[in-house]
Amino acid sequence: MTALLEVDGLVTQFPLARSLAGAARRAPRPVVRAVDGVCFRVDEGEMVALVGESGSGKTTTAQTLTRMVDPVAGTIRFRGQDITRLGHRQLRPVRRRIQMIYQDPYESLDPRFRVHRTVAEPLAVHRVGGDRRATVVAALERAGLAPAQAYLDRFPHQLSGGQRQRVAIAAALALEPHLLIADEPVSMLDTAVRDGVLALLGDLRRAGLGILMITHDLSTAAQHADRIAVMYLGRIVEEGPAADVVADPVHPYTRALVSAIPQADPIRRGPVAIRPGEPADPTAIPGGCRFHPRCPLAVPDCAHHDPPLRPAGPHRKAACPITEDQR
Repeated sequence: MTALLEVDGLVTQFPLARSLAGAARRAPRPVVRAVDGVCFRVDEGEMVALVGESGSGKTTTAQTLTRMVDPVAGTIRFRGQDITRLGHRQLRPVRRRIQMIYQDPYESLDPRFRVHRTVAEPLAVHRVGGDRRATVVAALERAGLAPAQAYLDRFPHQLSGGQRQRVAIAAALALEPHLLIADEPVSMLDTAVRDGVLALLGDLRRAGLGILMITHDLSTAAQHADRIAVMYLGRIVEEGPAADVVADPVHPYTRALVSAIPQADPIRRGPVAIRPGEPADPTAIPGGCRFHPRCPLAVPDCAHHDPPLRPAGPHRKAACPITEDQR
């Protein structure tokens, strides 16, 4: 079966300015290795969660997939078509089918636009004909804002946070996309509102829409995603079915994320399975396994060997040479 989205060896880097001393000795320009060899796929009717700490490269991955940022290497295939090097004109029909929802519903909507104009704007940009008002109404009601007539003439400041996020989702749905990239879609919403937006995304997935959800919240990913890909310092270190990844994490970093999930029962609470400290500087990623400076299970070989993703059980992959007995 052809994947809806297939990413292979994706690399995205950002060059930095050299210091005066570096320029004087003609040292190479330092680069931020934001995405460093990422591989995954998303199928139709599937929700894949890309999980990791802030700074792990999740949002840069999303921006590269939509070609807002150009990759240095790797390939991006959408419905079998290689879109990695397409020009702006060739990308227009592809971008109509790949839509993105942003984290902050207070910043993603133009405060000068009423709801009707916000949802209709993508139709105008992509020159979609037909009855645009009917399309806007249908998109709003599909996003859970019904009756749509009650919202068409409102400005963003007249909406709650959840309603704003649903308007942003409606603007994406108006173009009838095949893939929805949701970048932290509920991180700024109240708990009750979060559940409603996540339920909406679940309904869209069951209707056949492919969804890539970016989140730092592993518990949310476990409840709503079909598969989870765990990202650390630009690399995917573990991937597999959501329930399996959370119930039996293989990579030590995934184990640390699972141990940080809040537990209602204080007896079940335990220490976070990670050494104290921050992730490494992405301009100076450590040699070997990039997680080894923070890994409680690290052995000397981890500082010299950068493990690839390899099978770690049925439909599972992990980038860790530590055996099950050592864990």
